[in-house]
Amino acid sequence: MRWKLLAFAIGNNRRFANMSSKLGTWQNDDEVIRRVLKESKTIALVGASKNTARASNHVMSAMQQMGYKVIPINPGLAKQNEILHGEKVYPDLQSVAAEYTVDMVDIFRASNAAGQFVDEAIAIGAKSVWLQLGVVDEEAGKRALDANLLVVMDTCPLMVAPAMGISGPD
Repeated sequence: MRWKLLAFAIGNNRRFANMSSKLGTWQNDDEVIRRVLKESKTIALVGASKNTARASNHVMSAMQQMGYKVIPINPGLAKQNEILHGEKVYPDLQSVAAEYTVDMVDIFRASNAAGQFVDEAIAIGAKSVWLQLGVVDEEAGKRALDANLLVVMDTCPLMVAPAMGISGPD
């Protein structure tokens, strides 16, 4: 419940393009955010957790309720053959890409680890990368842009979608 309140509180602040000072020179673009949220149907969520107190767990569930197919990625849980919110947990993006076309890679990892997953997103042909709230890697963002991916960082789709009037994919 607390994540829903947080999402409402921040999501209704229409200044989400520049919500954080952590972005440095990076600037999110509202139109890019809108395109990613409307055009993405299949999301690979890196850093998925079965711990219901974790943001990744709540965001996965909420994004599924909005109509997105969200595929969890967590090597430890994949070794245990876990199912999370009705979806098989995969060990890595390559394993997901062998079975699905990934539109968005949603990254719930520390900033210093995010670049690896951005590079993997590029390698599997994802259409976009979304670095979650508090996750910033401008160099990785530039690599993704150079590879023609849409890029959003340091915000949460669950927070910005309601503020933009987006209830799910087209």
